[in-house]
Parts: sequence; C-alpha cells; structure tokens
Amino acid sequence: MDYDPEKGYVALLGWSLNAVEAAAKFDRRYVVVAPDWAEEYCAQHDIPYLAWNFERLNDRSMEIAEQLQEMGVDVAIPLYEETVEWAGAINSVLLDNPRLLGQAMLMRDKSLMKRRAQLGGIRVGIFEEAHDREDVIRFLRRVNQTLLKLDGDPNDPIHFKAFDKAGCLGHRVIRTPDDVDSIPEDEFPALMESHLDGWEFAVEAWVHEGKIRFLNISEYVSLGYSVYVPASPELESYREQITRQVEKLIKTFDIEFGFIHPEYFVTSDGEMYFGEVAYRPPGFKVFELLERVYGFNAYQGMILAFDPKTTTEEIEAFFPREVVDAKGHAGCFGVYPRLRVVSRLEIPEETENHPYFESHELTAPMEETVTKRTAFGTHWGLVYFVGEDPKELHQLLKRQEELDYYI
Repeated sequence: MDYDPEKGYVALLGWSLNAVEAAAKFDRRYVVVAPDWAEEYCAQHDIPYLAWNFERLNDRSMEIAEQLQEMGVDVAIPLYEETVEWAGAINSVLLDNPRLLGQAMLMRDKSLMKRRAQLGGIRVGIFEEAHDREDVIRFLRRVNQTLLKLDGDPNDPIHFKAFDKAGCLGHRVIRTPDDVDSIPEDEFPALMESHLDGWEFAVEAWVHEGKIRFLNISEYVSLGYSVYVPASPELESYREQITRQVEKLIKTFDIEFGFIHPEYFVTSDGEMYFGEVAYRPPGFKVFELLERVYGFNAYQGMILAFDPKTTTEEIEAFFPREVVDAKGHAGCFGVYPRLRVVSRLEIPEETENHPYFESHELTAPMEETVTKRTAFGTHWGLVYFVGEDPKELHQLLKRQEELDYYI
C-alpha cells in the first residue's frame, strides 16, 4: 500500500508477523527493527528492515536512536516486553523528551511501577522487593502475621514476580517456605505481593493526546490459560469505574500517547486494585481476538496512537464503539499437555464439534517427554473460539482445562 507522506514514519521494535502485515497494509511508512535472524525473511518479502539486537541498554544504545533519526523516523513502537525501554530511550531522542526513558523504566520495573501507582493514589496490595530466598520467607511470614493467622492455619499465598519478565513468565504463587526453594537464582531480584481475592481482568487502552480513544476489557477465565473479548455483561457493568481507574493511571504515569495494557482486581466488595501495567501489546493474541469481533486492526490502531502526526479526527474515525459494535465474543485457550509423556496431537472431539470452535494453531509434539511447567510456563499453542453467548463461551473455555489435546 502507498504511504501518506503527511503521516508519521514509524519503527516497529521487535518481531511480530501480524504487526508487520498490519503496517504493510496501512498508510504509514514503517521500518522493522529486529535481531539479525529476521533479515533473510524481510529481504525475501520486501519488508523495510534494520538489524538490532535488544540486549540490555548500554553505551551503544544511542546508535539506534541516531540511525532512526537520520532516516527520518518519527516514533518507535515496542512490540514486546523486552523492547519497551528501548522504545523509551529512542523516543526520548526522536521526540526530544528525556522523560520518556524514565517512563519506560517505570513500565519495566514492577516494584517502581507499584510505588508510582501508590503515589498517584491508586490502590495496590502490600508489596516488597526480594533479593534472595530469605526475603521471600520473611515476607510470607510477615503477611500471614498481619492476617492474624494462628499456628496450623494454612498460609495465605503471596505472589512472586521476576522484575522485568512479561506477564505470566516468572510469576509464582508461594504458600510455604518449601515453595521458596524451587525459585531459581536468575529470577531475583523480584517483586513480592500479597494475594488479592477477587476477579482479575485486563484492559487494553489506546491513548492519544492523553485521552483514551478505545478501551477494551478482557475477561480472564483462568489466568495463564484463557481469555475472551469483549467481557461478560457482569464485568462490563464496571466499565465506568474501570475507565476512571485507567484515566488515573494515565495521569499518574504521564502517558500522552501509545497503548497501555493494565491488569486489575475487583474484590467482592467492589473495590478495584491495580496489578500492573505494560506498554506493549498483550499476550494471548488479544489483538487478533479484537479484530475478529470488531473488524479493526489493533496494530494499526497502535500505530495511530503512537504517531505524533495522527489527528484527533483520524483516530476517532478509526475505532468502533466499544461493546455495541462487537459481533459476538471471541476467546482463546492456551493448551498445555496434562500428561507427562505424549506422542501425538488430537483435538478433543467435543471441542471440534462445538459450534463456537473456530481454529487452532497447535502442532505435533516435538518431543515425547513434557517438561515440568515452571511457574505459569508457556503454552504449546492457542485454540480459538467465537460465539454469541459469553456465558457459554466462558464455560467452554473453562472446560478445555479438563481435556487432553496431547496424548
């Protein structure tokens, strides 16, 4: 597609085929900044490409910003967690705003992020940093002392999250000192927090000129396993309250543009607690689920939200109306083998025959022995469902947890 010279020139940081395809069909000039293994693919498919390896920010970090600036790039867009601080560093140069690097650091360090939220008057659970296993045991004891637990009472769990890993990676639930022994050294330092009993959900919000232009609520059926959009009417009934919370977050973190993906808990008394916020597309193909029910491309929406040359009229015309314009609900389930030894992939008959079942992206097992799932681990692939009734979709996604895809 021809690009509009009046619009911004964007750099996509990291590799996502769906993001690249969306950019190629859009009216903005783009370049993909990715590690050198992407070079051959980009050359074969005429994808504008620049090689860069996203190791830790170091003294060479300015090079990429200067290179992009010389090319005339207006803004860098992070596609996954490890490129968020790179986008902050590059945009602080491209947009001549040094605060953007600090903001990106906040988005990457879960402990700083919680502190900033707390300073902004946002409710968070009790949290502390852990540098070693002793810190974790101390925090577990202290939280349970605070809850007036007696000897012999089961502990209230605490959550352990590696500082800078995405989503469920490095997320563990700790109930006993024995659980602490299984934490590998490389997951320290980490954030520890008290467990919040409640309904956990995620939000996807496209922000332009400090205002929310589209807000989706994603409903988790089981964290780390399944999600669907838009949320059920029960969760959507909190939309006004959720929107206020996200506006508070935008103000607290000084977010003027781009895309944010925060997670929250609603407790049984209707209070809302902030979990964490990411400055990148969500996992579990939520962008693709949104396109399935709303018809807009969420990656193109992201390009609009980041591009400093986007007009208000353009962004308002791009997004549909939340909930009312959705055609049904779309969800997906992350499959993880339940057996220790597997030989083949077999889609359960009841799943395949369900009218809501749409497709899957599972492949035959590469090896027979299933590695033990650490923390929430990584699923082996996704199964997609689309249907009218959110209750039925919810039950269907929950049911998948009891079925074997790999046997």
